[in-house]
Amino acid sequence: MTNTAKDIRGKNAEELQGRLGDLKKEQFNLRFQKASGQLTNTAQFGRVRREIARIKTILRERDSTAREGAQTKKKTASAVAAAS
Repeated sequence: MTNTAKDIRGKNAEELQGRLGDLKKEQFNLRFQKASGQLTNTAQFGRVRREIARIKTILRERDSTAREGAQTKKKTASAVAAAS
């Protein structure tokens, strides 16, 4: 099941972390299947890799946004204190 970025953005961080773990396990299993010659659909590698990248990107965006918000609040508070 491929998720679009829009679908992924609708999930919370805990769900994304869980999905990320599942995808990494799937990627690991795909590597073993390839090594043993059992892998028939090699396109699964790319699908899994791209979905991992999507999830990591969205988690990173959320982290950056949260940090920027915290820094803005800190700057605003120090500006108000300096003006007083």
